[in-house]
Amino acid sequence: MNTVLIANRGEIAVRIIRTCKKLGLNSIAVYSEADKDAYYTRIADQAVCIGPAKAEKSYLNIDAIMTVAKVYNACAIHPGIGFLSENSDFQRACEESGIIFIGPDALSMDLLGDKAHARQLMIDNDIPVPMGSDGEINDYDEAKALADRIGYPVIIKASHGGGGGGIRIVHDPEKFKSEFMLVKKEALASFGSESVYIEQYLQKTRHIEVQILADGHGNVLHFGTRECSMQRKNQKLVEEAPAPFIPESIRHEMEMCAVKIAEIAKYKNAGTVEFLLTEDNKFYFMEMNTRIQVEHPVTEAVYGIDLIKGQIQIALNHKFALEQKDINASGHAIECRINAENPEKNFAPSPGRIKSMQLPGGFGVRVDSGYADKDKISPFYDSMILKVICHGQTRDEAIAASCQALSELDIQGVDINSDFAKTILKHEDFKTGNVHTKWIEQVLYAQVFKKA
Repeated sequence: MNTVLIANRGEIAVRIIRTCKKLGLNSIAVYSEADKDAYYTRIADQAVCIGPAKAEKSYLNIDAIMTVAKVYNACAIHPGIGFLSENSDFQRACEESGIIFIGPDALSMDLLGDKAHARQLMIDNDIPVPMGSDGEINDYDEAKALADRIGYPVIIKASHGGGGGGIRIVHDPEKFKSEFMLVKKEALASFGSESVYIEQYLQKTRHIEVQILADGHGNVLHFGTRECSMQRKNQKLVEEAPAPFIPESIRHEMEMCAVKIAEIAKYKNAGTVEFLLTEDNKFYFMEMNTRIQVEHPVTEAVYGIDLIKGQIQIALNHKFALEQKDINASGHAIECRINAENPEKNFAPSPGRIKSMQLPGGFGVRVDSGYADKDKISPFYDSMILKVICHGQTRDEAIAASCQALSELDIQGVDINSDFAKTILKHEDFKTGNVHTKWIEQVLYAQVFKKA
C-alpha cells in the first residue's frame, strides 16, 4: 500500500491524513464544491472534487469516489466517520475493484449495522439487552401490543439508524401510534429502510462504550471504556476515558462482553460496543458501531495508541504482537466537541467564516481541528469545528486542564459552545458522577437557561 483515499471531510479527514503521512503513505482527499478550499484538502497530497455540496451527490456518491480511487491509483480507502463508513455496499465496491477497505468486511457490517438483527444476535448468544422486540417489528398492532406488555416508556428505533437519528421515546400510550409512524417515516427518509424495533426505555442510564481492535487472525483486544453520557438530543458533547464511577468487576464484565461480541461476529478492524449502564450497575447491549468513533482520541490519550494506524495495519493483514495483558491505561482523558452553534439560542447552528482562531496548547493538550483561520464553516454538514482533548494523571487534573484549554480557545466570526462545555465540566453532578444521558436536558438546561 502506498496511497490512501480518504472518503470523508473535515476533522476526521485531517486526522487520517496525518497518520498516513506518519506512515509514509500518500493521501488523496475528495471534496464537494462547498469544501473546495477546506483545510483537509490543503494538507492532502492530492485533492479531487467529486460533486456538488449536497452529500448525496458527493460524499455519499459511491460511483464518484470509486472513479477517483481508480484514476489516481489508490490502494486503499479509509471511510472515516459518518457518510459511507458503515455502508456495506461501499465496502463491496472496494473489494470488487481490488481496493483495500480500511474497516470491517461487508458481512460484519450487515450483521451489526442492522440494529434489530444485532439485538437478536445478542439474545441468541446470552448478551444482556433491554426488554423488547425479537428483531424488527413493523406491524403497528403487533408493536402496540408489545409496548403495552413491556410498559411505558418505550423507545422506538430505526433498525438502520445512526448518529442519534431515528429514535423516539414514548411515555404516553395514546401517542404510540403517531410516534411509531413518524420513526418509520424518518427511517425511510434518512436510512433507506422503514424497519424499526422496540425496547423498554431505561431511565437515568449512562452511555458506556468499549473500544476494540480485532486483527482477523482470531485476536481481539479491548482498550477500556469511555463515558459518553453527556449528550443533547442523542448527540455527544463531552466524552472521557476511562469511564469513571464503575465498579472494577462490572467494568471487566463489560470489556469481556465487548470482546465476546466481536468474536461472535467474526469482526475485523476497529469497532465500538455501546452499552447502557443503569443506576444499580446492570449493563445492556445497545449497539456496535463498525467504524472509528469521533471520541477515539480519549482512548488514544489514555492507552498511548494510534487507532487509525491500527486500522491501517489490520487492513494490511498484520497480526497483533501484543496481548491483552500488555495493554494498560495511564491517567484520564476528556474530549470536548466544539461546534459552530449558539447554546443560548437553542443551539442554533452558526455557519460562516472564521475570522480568527486561537487554539489552546500545553502539556497534555491535543486539538483535532478540521478548520484554520479564514476557513468557512458550511451549512451543509456537521457543525463540529474541532475537538479539545486533555490528558491528566487523575480525572480532576483532566477536568482542570480541559477548563483551562477551553478558556484559552478563541474563535471569532461564528458562535461556539465552549462556555457551555465548561459549564458541564464545572458542575458538581459531573464531578461526582451523578449524571445520565438525559442529564443535560433534564437538569442543566433548567439551571443554565432558567427553564422549568
